[in-house]
Amino acid sequence: MTHTPTSRGGAALPARTLGATTVRVTELGFGAAPVGNLYRPVSDEDARATVDAAWDGGVRYFDTAPHYGLGLSERRLGAALRGRPRDEYVVSTKVGRLLVPNGAPTGSDLATGGFAVPDDLTRRRDYSRDGVLRSLESSLARLGLDRVDVVYVHDPEDHMDDAISEAVPALCRLRDEGVVGAVGAGMNLVEPLRRIVAESDVDAVMVAGRWTLADRSAAPLLADCAARGVSVVAAAPFNSGLLARRWPPDDARFDYGLAPAPLLALARGLARTCDEAGVALPHAAMRFPLRAPEVACVVAGFGRPEHAASGARWVAEPLDDAAWAALDAAARS
Repeated sequence: MTHTPTSRGGAALPARTLGATTVRVTELGFGAAPVGNLYRPVSDEDARATVDAAWDGGVRYFDTAPHYGLGLSERRLGAALRGRPRDEYVVSTKVGRLLVPNGAPTGSDLATGGFAVPDDLTRRRDYSRDGVLRSLESSLARLGLDRVDVVYVHDPEDHMDDAISEAVPALCRLRDEGVVGAVGAGMNLVEPLRRIVAESDVDAVMVAGRWTLADRSAAPLLADCAARGVSVVAAAPFNSGLLARRWPPDDARFDYGLAPAPLLALARGLARTCDEAGVALPHAAMRFPLRAPEVACVVAGFGRPEHAASGARWVAEPLDDAAWAALDAAARS
C-alpha cells in the first residue's frame, strides 16, 4: 500500500552540491542506521515517524546501507519516503557487503553486526564489479526505488585494491551513464579515504567521526578534498554519543565503546564553554562540520522523532563567531 504522508513539513534546509555533480544535499542528512534497529529494536511506526519528523524539519537527504539491520533500514526508509515526490529528495546507499543466506543463524545479529534483527542473512564482503552491481540491484528492490542518487563504497579499508580498481570504477561508469548521480566512499578511517581521493574519481567521501567538535583528525583529508574538488560528508557528529547531551555522562561512548578519560574531559570542557556561550553542546556538535567549505552536509543517525526534530533545528541555527572562537580555544586546551 502506498503511504501518503499526513504532513509535508516546511521548506527544505539549505543545500550544497556534491563535487562537480548536480546532486544537492541538505546541510543535514538523515542517517538511517538507527531505524535499522542499531543496538535496540525500533518499531515500524516509530521508524516512519522519525523519517517524517526529519522531513518536517527540512531534511531532504537520506542515507542508508544494506549493512544497517541486514536490509531493514533500506526497507523502512523506502516505505517512509513512498508517496513523496521523487525529485524532492536525495537517497544514498552503499556497496561492499552483499547480504546472503546465513547457514548458521543464532537468532540475532546483535553480537555480530550490532543490529537487533534476526540473522537469517549474513554479510559477505565483495568489492568486485559484479558484487557492486548485485548489491545495488538488491538495494533498489528493498528501497522500492528505480534509482538512488549517491552510492558509497562502504568500509573498504581491508580491501583497498579491489575498491580502487573495481568498485569505484564500476560506480563511475554508472554515474557516467546517468544511472547514479554521484559516487563516493565512506568509512571512519582517514588515511584510506585520502588514498581513494588521490587514486580514484570520486565526487564525495563520507567520513564518520573524524571531523567533529572533539575529533578533528580528518583535517588532512579535507585539504586533499579541497585540492581535488571532492566534497566531504561529515557523519557521526556526536562521536557515538560523546557529544549528544548538554553534559557528557561518566558512561559516555566514543567510537562504539566507553570514552577514554582524556576525551571525556575534553568533551566536558567543550560543554562548559557551550554553557557559557548560551548554546547546547549537541547544537555546536551538529554545526561544527559545516564551518568547513569542503563539507557539503552533516549526516546524523536518528531513531526517534524528537531527535530528528531537534537535529534539524540545531543545523538550521548557526553559532556566532565569539562562540566558535571560545570552542576552538577549548578544543586546543
